[in-house]
Amino acid sequence: MSLCRRVCNVWIPVRRQAGLGRRRETTKSRQGQLFSLRQCGMTFYSTLVSSDEATVEYKHGFPVISVTLPSRNERCQFLVKPLLMNVGDLLKDLKNEDQGISRAAIFSEDGTRVSATTPMTILLTKNFELVINERKYFIKPPLRDFVSSEHSIEMDDVKNLVHKLYTALHSESHQLHKEGELLSKLENLKGELKNLEQVKSQLALKAEAKSNRLMWAGLAFMSTQAGALAWLTWWVYSWDIMEPVTYFITYGSSMAFYAYFLLTRQDCVYPDIKDRQFLHYFHRGARRNNFDIQKYNKIKEEMAEVEKNLQRLRDPLQLHLPIEPLNKN
Repeated sequence: MSLCRRVCNVWIPVRRQAGLGRRRETTKSRQGQLFSLRQCGMTFYSTLVSSDEATVEYKHGFPVISVTLPSRNERCQFLVKPLLMNVGDLLKDLKNEDQGISRAAIFSEDGTRVSATTPMTILLTKNFELVINERKYFIKPPLRDFVSSEHSIEMDDVKNLVHKLYTALHSESHQLHKEGELLSKLENLKGELKNLEQVKSQLALKAEAKSNRLMWAGLAFMSTQAGALAWLTWWVYSWDIMEPVTYFITYGSSMAFYAYFLLTRQDCVYPDIKDRQFLHYFHRGARRNNFDIQKYNKIKEEMAEVEKNLQRLRDPLQLHLPIEPLNKN
């Protein structure tokens, strides 16, 4: 006769031991003889990831990085968009999520630091090490099937077609918006330049008048000098006496012209002399009237740039219009 008892969810058969000519023992001793029990151990298994590890898994086609943040020692998942993000974006997301992160960096397997401009598509192709403060996480991305070159070319063609379609649909509105911004900026610059132009025109008139008076004063001085030399030559002294005087006057004039070149590094040409004196009088008047010449020049340069951009924006090629012929006959 055989008996069975369930121990730890296992049915163990036990045979009864009996002998002829033996006296039955008490119930307690008989139970100890009838049943033979043994202990069994139970082992528990878990698929949870350790909190000291960082993992990468793909969910809905996007890689998700799970890592333990140092402040609250909690695991957090970060969605990665490989085509739009780089290493710097991932590190920035880590610091924004946990303000206790003072240092975050990514290193390759050989210990070389990965730059912040590295695309995530390149980073996820190899194993790397994520360092947060003083803790290091070794991350091994799962293998992904590489896209074939032909499929990649087809995707590039599709992207190019989508870009052209978007440009065709939104180019007109973009051009109108950009033209409005440039016109508004041009109007603001003209408003700032209006008062400066009034002051500048007054200063220019005064400088022009002073430079003209200086040129006429030079002519008057030369005429007076010529008349004085003629009077001394024919009425007071003779030519034998005045000839050395005229020589030294001519030599002195040559020395004055050479000194002008040394001081200004310009040839002694009358139009250049007039322009130089005009600028001298203009800058002196600007200092007296608190006229900001640098601000005026900056506004003029910005206006020229805005007008150039408007001209480029209104170009027939940009508006997809026929080009005007060179000769209109």
